[in-house]
Amino acid sequence: MDSAHIKLMASNLGFDACGIARVHRIDSEAQQRYTSWLDSGKNGCMQWATNHQQLREDPQLLLEGAHSVIVVAMNYYPQVFQPSEAPQLAYYALGRDYHEVVKQRLWKLAEAIEQETGCKSRACVDSAPLRERYWAQQAGVGFIGLNNQLIIPGRGSFFFLGVLLTTLELDPDEPCHDQCLQCGACERACPTGALHCGDTVDARLCLSCLTIEQRGDLPQWVQGVIGNHLYGCDECQLCCPHNKAAVPTTIPEFQPKPELLNLTLDDVLNMTQEQFSSIFAHSAVKRTKLDGLKRNALLIKNSKK
Repeated sequence: MDSAHIKLMASNLGFDACGIARVHRIDSEAQQRYTSWLDSGKNGCMQWATNHQQLREDPQLLLEGAHSVIVVAMNYYPQVFQPSEAPQLAYYALGRDYHEVVKQRLWKLAEAIEQETGCKSRACVDSAPLRERYWAQQAGVGFIGLNNQLIIPGRGSFFFLGVLLTTLELDPDEPCHDQCLQCGACERACPTGALHCGDTVDARLCLSCLTIEQRGDLPQWVQGVIGNHLYGCDECQLCCPHNKAAVPTTIPEFQPKPELLNLTLDDVLNMTQEQFSSIFAHSAVKRTKLDGLKRNALLIKNSKK
């Protein structure tokens, strides 16, 4: 089984891009940027980002004998959208939870590799301390933009990433050497100024982090900038010139549920736990929990007064 065969299988599984890198330790420059981000406290409430630093630096610690890193990308750009006046969910959360969809298909790729070669693999979709965007660039899939998103040349950034570590030795791709246009559109569009810090995101200011990851009350200043962002924020992607080429996903699981498209603030504020569990079953929105979603909805409502 060679690299070309791996990429063909990935395409047949619905992945829009696939690249391969050889396993190595994270380079010192990338590691220093990450360490500096943590030291400055810009990870905010994401304390998990400080865990397992040795594993983040060396993928071989995640899979003994790993030789190759297979990186895949799957389009999630919606076919239909919420009304502009509705409380907005980030595009990635309109369909089925990507952790389930991407990982299930990665497992199929892993099974095929083991059946044909006997080599072991480990599928990672935000489920292991692995630098997905770093490896995507190393594998030639894309480059990291000023907004800290992985951008696939000619396709944009509305993609989920998945990584398959494998003991199979494969020919690697050349790293992606394309670069962000540095036009600054994402910095100007960010409602909170979370991107005005070089090549990192200040999670303490980021609406995606605050509306999804933060537990308990949000800082009072958020009410003045939350706009219509109920869960997450896509502003830095929507304005990016690389996303002019974005096309709707063809993955059935990523098609939005009608009840999400028609969701109102009053629906959220009056929602019971049973309704939340039903509407957001197999949805990434579960992460913020009902209390967090109501907290966000109340801030939006109060901001309109």
